[in-house]
Formats: sequence, structure tokens, C-alpha cells
Amino acid sequence: MKRLLLQIFTWWNGQTLATRFHTWRKGRRVGADAFGNVYYEGGTDSEGRTRRWVIYDGLSEASKVPPGWHGWLHHRVDTPPASESYEPREWQKPHLPNLTGTPYAYRPKGSLLTKEERPRVTGDYDAWTPGN
Repeated sequence: MKRLLLQIFTWWNGQTLATRFHTWRKGRRVGADAFGNVYYEGGTDSEGRTRRWVIYDGLSEASKVPPGWHGWLHHRVDTPPASESYEPREWQKPHLPNLTGTPYAYRPKGSLLTKEERPRVTGDYDAWTPGN
């Protein structure tokens, strides 16, 4: 019941009723990623291309889409990552969603949200003071 109410009254929790209906009518499941997002295609967009979309697992946050799926969604590649046997190189890091606004966000020294003090400014910089 809660999930249904979320779909009726919010757009940022997974999918709306309109998206669910469109997916049921025209969607063909193409694959899923490690984050639990499910990718679909079906129908045509305004440019005549096959429409592609994602149903997020949880909050709708575009940074949760890995690079391979992002390329497929935006018609940069024709083959979805689920149909490829791509193996990342050893130097490639795993995809991370945008962590801004979470406890895991980057906070440099001197940030109001850290206990560390900002490093003192050194060098040839002199701050301006009135009357100089």
C-alpha cells in the first residue's frame, strides 16, 4: 500500500503510475545493473528513435546510472551492456553515485561540516584591508 501511495504522490521514488502504465504497454526489459535499476525500450521518441528509459531502484537519482547504461540510454551505443561481455580494465574504478548531501560526501579540510581546521594561507598573498 505504501509503495502505491508513493507512486501516486511522488515522482522521485522509483516510477510514477504513468511510467508504470507506459512500461506495461510498450516496454521491453533490456537488462538491469548492479544497483538494481531496470532498463527498458519500446515505442519511439520525437526523433523517431526507439525510446529508452530506466526504472530506478529507490530514489530517482541520475548519477546511479553506470557509464555503460548511460551511453545506451542516450543512444551513444546500440548494444546494451547486458548484451556485451565487457570486462573493465584493472585500472577502472567501480561506478559510484553522487554522494553530495550524504554522510559520505567529500568534505575538504576547513569545511564547516568537519572538525579539521583549514590550512593557514602562506606564500606571497597579502589579504586586502581597508585603507591600504
